[in-house]
Amino acid sequence: MAATRTSCSTSPHPFTIQRLQKPTSTPPQIKLNLDETKQVHAHLLKTIFSHETSININLFSNHSSPAAQFNFLINNYIKNNYPEEALNIYAYMRNTGTNVDNFTTPSVLKACAQLSWAQQGEEIHSLVLKTGLYWDAFVSNALIQMYTQCGNMVSARKVFEIMPERDVVSWSTMIRSYGRSKWYTEALDLIREMHVSKIKPSQVALINMINLFADLADRRIARPMHAYVMKNNSEAGSDVLPLTTALIDMYAKCGSATYARSLFDRLIMRNIVTLTAMIAGHLRCREVEEAAKLFVEMQKEGIYPNDITMLSVIKECGFTRDLELGKQSHAYMLRNGFDFSSTMATALVDMYGKCGDLQKARALFDGANNRDVLMWTAMISGYAEAKRVNQAFSLFVQMSSIDAEPNEVTMVTLLSLCAEVGALDLGKLIHSCVEKRGVLSDVMLKTSLIEMYAKSGDIEQARRVFDRADFKDIGLWNSMINALAMHGYGEEALELFFDLEKSETDPDEITFVAALHACSHAGLVTEGKRLFYKMTHEFKMEPSVEHYGCMVDLLGRAGLLDVAYEMIKRMSIKPNIVIWGALLAACKLHKNLRLAELVANQLLEIEPQNSGYNTLMSNIYAAASRWNEVAEVRKAMKDEGIKKAPGTSSIEVNGTLHEFIMGDASHPRAKQILEKLAEMNKKLKRAGYVADTSVVLLNIDEEEKETALTYHSEKLAMAFGLISTAPSMPIRVVKNLRICDDCHSATKLLSLIYKRVIIVRDRNRFHHFSEGSCSCGDYW
Repeated sequence: MAATRTSCSTSPHPFTIQRLQKPTSTPPQIKLNLDETKQVHAHLLKTIFSHETSININLFSNHSSPAAQFNFLINNYIKNNYPEEALNIYAYMRNTGTNVDNFTTPSVLKACAQLSWAQQGEEIHSLVLKTGLYWDAFVSNALIQMYTQCGNMVSARKVFEIMPERDVVSWSTMIRSYGRSKWYTEALDLIREMHVSKIKPSQVALINMINLFADLADRRIARPMHAYVMKNNSEAGSDVLPLTTALIDMYAKCGSATYARSLFDRLIMRNIVTLTAMIAGHLRCREVEEAAKLFVEMQKEGIYPNDITMLSVIKECGFTRDLELGKQSHAYMLRNGFDFSSTMATALVDMYGKCGDLQKARALFDGANNRDVLMWTAMISGYAEAKRVNQAFSLFVQMSSIDAEPNEVTMVTLLSLCAEVGALDLGKLIHSCVEKRGVLSDVMLKTSLIEMYAKSGDIEQARRVFDRADFKDIGLWNSMINALAMHGYGEEALELFFDLEKSETDPDEITFVAALHACSHAGLVTEGKRLFYKMTHEFKMEPSVEHYGCMVDLLGRAGLLDVAYEMIKRMSIKPNIVIWGALLAACKLHKNLRLAELVANQLLEIEPQNSGYNTLMSNIYAAASRWNEVAEVRKAMKDEGIKKAPGTSSIEVNGTLHEFIMGDASHPRAKQILEKLAEMNKKLKRAGYVADTSVVLLNIDEEEKETALTYHSEKLAMAFGLISTAPSMPIRVVKNLRICDDCHSATKLLSLIYKRVIIVRDRNRFHHFSEGSCSCGDYW
């Protein structure tokens, strides 16, 4: 039964309000079950229609106001998880002219939050402004909670900013909401502001802060947070307290199991909550033996694992991708008669999905009696993680046809999958669903949409989503700058960076990574150096491995190999495979064998099993016709069991993803694809194309090399695109490796011959081929 919506006109900010007195009649503090609530509801309606002034039952005094009686029912429907019934009573209450007070409003806002009914919540917000209930901090806090649960952090912050009086609950609610929405920068700023304002945090506020730092998983700030907690709550760590449990969890998620265990061992008393936190902490830090030992110890002490313990264990097995332990934990629950609630079943589906056992995950999913949106999303996420596009979307369509309406997490999961595989048509379908549901106020969804369009090759639509956003957080700016960078629009990316500087949002470390990538892909060496200087001197940021990696890539691509090498030697942090890998790729590009050998030795010391860098070194030797060295590298790889990742290319046609490997003849339309490929080769030769056999890094004759080039996976995908799409449609191909020089040259000509826009996303960037040229300017 849908709740009747009230029609209240919204009031613009700033507003004029009048302070109201709090009502003297409070709702009875009695909790009823659902059947009892319905009986009281029926009795109340009968009383109202009989024009009596009160309900003549024990739950109310004869002097209870109608508002108190309505509030009592609303609260009990919410407690029994029937928010729609609560809103129906609220609508009836308004229609009868009963005054809405500051007990009614927080309850109905909670109902709106449970249902994610943002429009209804906005109408109640309007009523709050008109009646002056805004002076009540309890009401304002409920508004903040409603907006955040509906995914509208912008409106939540506006409510917080204009509150006449903020209490510690207001600050705590806002910090928790930012953390849950992954607006970490804003949450940290608010903590600093709270400290400057000399607001003493409550225990709940401290727990919210600790949970935020746990989500950040940054061990550099874990200890200062612990010190802050101790300063503001001297009992933390001395007894069985929620604060201690939160600190144990924080240290574990920051990878500091030693600190977590020292806190745990100092506890005077242990209970199931702290034991669960410590067991989960050991698992998070991949200390399985320590977790198992503690699991046995707790049972010897007469403390037995409960549903929460096993839920935590299952979740950590999913996080660490430990399938074997996950199976053992599942079997333990079956042997010991645990109740498999919807939450537990969802956690198991999620764990098996993350661990790659999709057959078991689907069996659990299919066997579940009550599937809620969380379970559907967990199963879809499992398919998404395995890049099973067709199965994920088949499940989404099935989900949409029943009552389990997809939520924001479902949408973000599917958009991320579309971005990963370049499925533009399916991504547009999700965008349409998002718009129909009216949840585009969610910044995370907009960020996911920008990434989906950008990674699927439609940079123009990505920019439109960005430009239409009413509120832009740093994540949204970063996504758009990075999108322009990967498409080679370096100057446009820098313009957007400067627009960001003019706005009220400060760039963060990720912003500079995106901007430096833009300089690297566009060959903007001078601009990149200026950005690096700005970051380190003006913004006082310590460069990370990613920042150095961008600079080495920028200098290396520009041919400044010695300068890049000197930067690596002067780095304040130890270079890793990202740094050396960027320099090795530059050595291959500029055929600097001397430096390549030096860099390869560094890489092999750090990660000898990495097939990519072994293959890259083999290719460098092959380009120099040093076939003995090629043979040595390949033999070493074979002896060590190192396998090269095969080159694959995929293309989406009519919502279905088709994947090809070199020389693939397994496709149902293989005969037509090969016929089109032969036609492409004839037309290329007529246009003056000569195969670049230098990219075939095998010691075979020229004719064999030309044949090998013909059947590269991207050419097969393009041939399929030409026979499967309308002549005016762009062809979009996603390749898992870097596009080779020969395919790059051939595709430029093919775009001219067939009058098609061909967009190729390789491992490094996008290439937009049109009218015989490429957007990268042959710089990639």
